[in-house]
Amino acid sequence: MKVVTVEQMRSIEAAADAAGHTYAAMMERAGRAVAEALMNRIEVRGKRVLVLVGPGNNGGDGLVAAYHLVQAGAEVACYLSRPRDPRQDANLRRLQEAGVFVTTAAADKDQQVLRRLAAGVDVVIDGLLGTGSVPPVRGTVAEILRTVGEVLRRRERVPAPGLQAVGGIPRPPRPARPLVLAVDGPSGMDFDTGALDDNALKADLTVTFAYPKRGHFRFPGAAAVGELLVADIGTDPALAAEVDLEVVTPRMVRSWLPPRPPDAHKGTFGRALIVAGSSNYTGAARLAGAAAVRAGAGLVTLAVPIPIHEPVAAGLAEATYILLPHELGVVAEPAAEVLAEVVDRYDALLLGPGLGREQETIAFVERLLAGKVDRRSVGFLPTEEPSVASVVLPPLVVDADGLNILAEWPAWHERLPPGTVLTPHPGEMARLMGCSTREVQEDRVEVARRQAKAWGHVVVLKGAYTVVAAPDGRTVLEPFANPGLATGGTGDVLAGVVVALRAQGLPPFEAAAAGAYLHGLAGELARADLGEAGMAAGDLLRYLPQAWRRVVG
Repeated sequence: MKVVTVEQMRSIEAAADAAGHTYAAMMERAGRAVAEALMNRIEVRGKRVLVLVGPGNNGGDGLVAAYHLVQAGAEVACYLSRPRDPRQDANLRRLQEAGVFVTTAAADKDQQVLRRLAAGVDVVIDGLLGTGSVPPVRGTVAEILRTVGEVLRRRERVPAPGLQAVGGIPRPPRPARPLVLAVDGPSGMDFDTGALDDNALKADLTVTFAYPKRGHFRFPGAAAVGELLVADIGTDPALAAEVDLEVVTPRMVRSWLPPRPPDAHKGTFGRALIVAGSSNYTGAARLAGAAAVRAGAGLVTLAVPIPIHEPVAAGLAEATYILLPHELGVVAEPAAEVLAEVVDRYDALLLGPGLGREQETIAFVERLLAGKVDRRSVGFLPTEEPSVASVVLPPLVVDADGLNILAEWPAWHERLPPGTVLTPHPGEMARLMGCSTREVQEDRVEVARRQAKAWGHVVVLKGAYTVVAAPDGRTVLEPFANPGLATGGTGDVLAGVVVALRAQGLPPFEAAAAGAYLHGLAGELARADLGEAGMAAGDLLRYLPQAWRRVVG
């Protein structure tokens, strides 16, 4: 699904209108979609609905929605920020003919009517401003938003009537605040940058049209969008062919995931090697390994420093193990020789979770990535002269301390095999770029896209609405913003999923985008069962197979 800028959406609508699919037809479909979205959420018959109507097309969408809600049995009132002439506005005229209460801000000087309406309704539909507006909001629309916001906040503070239990299991209070539905997006949001006016109404549900807009995925505006639905308004998909940003959908992921034939064996689904862990970070190795198992890899091998083998293996019986030389519990430089003997047996390699950044480990990573290691004979009588052997690494995923080690080297990206997948969080991305985290977060899409091209590797910029970018310009957004994932270890799980998909033969971009989607969907399933607070990285493991099943059907 494409994600558009405001200017791209204007061009698409203008081209559709020029081709005969008129603005009026698009408005009718948009308004009907808003009404249907509300009807799918609640039983609207007998419900009181306040529609806030702005002066532009967004307000017209609201009028159309109001008409269809009236037809469905809702009690609707429309509050216009500016008068409209019913002789020129067919949508307003049919509402008046249906006997719907319509008033204007000009006729409500002290806003007492607006206050009474907002205080008594079950639903507020925000159709004041659309994609063409930018904050700050001024004038009459600002006054309307401020007044309605004040009333809604008062309603939130009113305790539910009845007896209050003391102790025991608390019951959720009866909601006092009406459901807020935004038409295209909350009024006062910049649909490109996500900037948000202080008086914007936080929506429970947003219905946008044809395509989501970039601002829907950028904060602070994204936090006011609520659940985002995209309605088809009849524009030709070919009109968006040049749009270069997409949001990942289940259909896309389904097309990427490898088949699971009934005559498969463990070799069918690839061999993943994970180099991870240290005495201080035993959990990272286990989480990454378990995630690779849960993401369908046929064989998962953990290469870990000897002291942590026992605790890691005790929690992950499904993996095999390679024991690496260590220095005080961290991977030591000679481990590169150990891996050189076996690395060609694997289909993908993950490097980094929990490794730490001690000098011994840095030397190990440098030697492994250099591809030149000393190959000595094994046994009691080593050869007098060790030979230098070339090592070709399998498809590589670098995460966590692997990224932090790389960031200390000049031209680090030139040391990696082509098509490496990098999975930084914003802080790690900033270290790789040599800039501040704030600069990374200012425009995550463009930062990821630019750096993927500059470095020649796939970038997975983690966080709310994770961005995945390829060197060839392909860029996608993951549709998840889940505070439950803001806890230690969830990145290790993601890295394990991605390396499992690389081992199963997915190309780097597809493995990264599909892996981030499965990881995010597992997080949503966990949130639905467990809630946001207290969700742990290990909880994702049990939901990964469910996420896979949801995607493939």
